[in-house]
Amino acid sequence: MELTERKKQILKIVVEGYIDSADPLGSKAIVERMPGKISSATVRNELADLVEMGYLEQPHTSAGRIPSPKGYRLYVNELMEKKTLSAEETEQINHSLGGQLKQLDRVIAQTGQMVSSFVGYPTYAVADHREAVTVRRYELIAMDGLSFIAVVMLSDSRVKSQLMQLQLSVESERLPELSHLLNTHFTGIGVEEMNGRLMSLSEQVSGQWFLLLNQVVDYAADLLQDSGGQQVYTNGASQLLKFPEYRDVNKAQELMSFMVDSKEQLPVPAGDAPMQILIGPENVNEALRESSVVVASYDIGDNMRGLVGVVGPTRMDYATVAARLSYFAESLTRMFGKSQLPPKEDIEE
Repeated sequence: MELTERKKQILKIVVEGYIDSADPLGSKAIVERMPGKISSATVRNELADLVEMGYLEQPHTSAGRIPSPKGYRLYVNELMEKKTLSAEETEQINHSLGGQLKQLDRVIAQTGQMVSSFVGYPTYAVADHREAVTVRRYELIAMDGLSFIAVVMLSDSRVKSQLMQLQLSVESERLPELSHLLNTHFTGIGVEEMNGRLMSLSEQVSGQWFLLLNQVVDYAADLLQDSGGQQVYTNGASQLLKFPEYRDVNKAQELMSFMVDSKEQLPVPAGDAPMQILIGPENVNEALRESSVVVASYDIGDNMRGLVGVVGPTRMDYATVAARLSYFAESLTRMFGKSQLPPKEDIEE
């Protein structure tokens, strides 16, 4: 059976009508939206064909039709008109991104919050390392004879600091020497190799200085292990409750719990495609099988990419979500490229 232009036109009307109202469309409503003259009988025949071809579904015998995941996929790939943002929308986004976003992890988290407020759906944001994180540089700063601050800059430009206490007093004048040792032997390598090098230096570095060296290397190793996974931040899960699809409290609770408790399992597509849309069963995780996910990618630099994903019903306003998400992603890429967002700095005690 051929998917004619008229069938595509009818499918487009059904999808966009269902997105707007969450109600199945009948033949009479479709006739009113079709250009030119066409009979209700002809529309009913075309609808029956679209159901048989798998692009539409009929929830009840007397009800109108609603899109299937296959129908949404055709709509997104071929029929959806590209939407441009209004001047007011772009100004709102630019104003939000122009705030005091100073720390990398806060930028990622706040991006998800901003996107959720603009698109009206739950979102998640991810900082994804393209390569394994290593230590780029160490610096030791003396506080007093029994304490110092270890500063560790990671290869993704994040900076971590920790105040460290010593059992024995050390001469602060020797800290630069130890910093040089750390930068010579413990940068650009993984945790296992760091441990191996530490053991090889045990006979070359005297007692209390080896304890200090061991303390800093352990701290750096912990940072690398924590950085091995992706950082995922979710926002606006409760927004699901406003959609008719989630009036069933159990269904809504299941998806909301998944976004909060199992957020690491949210889709993180491979590759550098700027935009990916996963519709219904295209989502691998069972909790998302009746939902859609739109994910945009942006470049953070330092072998990192950021991802912003929007989660909602398959009746999502794909055109609006894609337009707003694309603008956010492009703006963030420009901002990171201009180094307007400084790296994260934390001091832990």
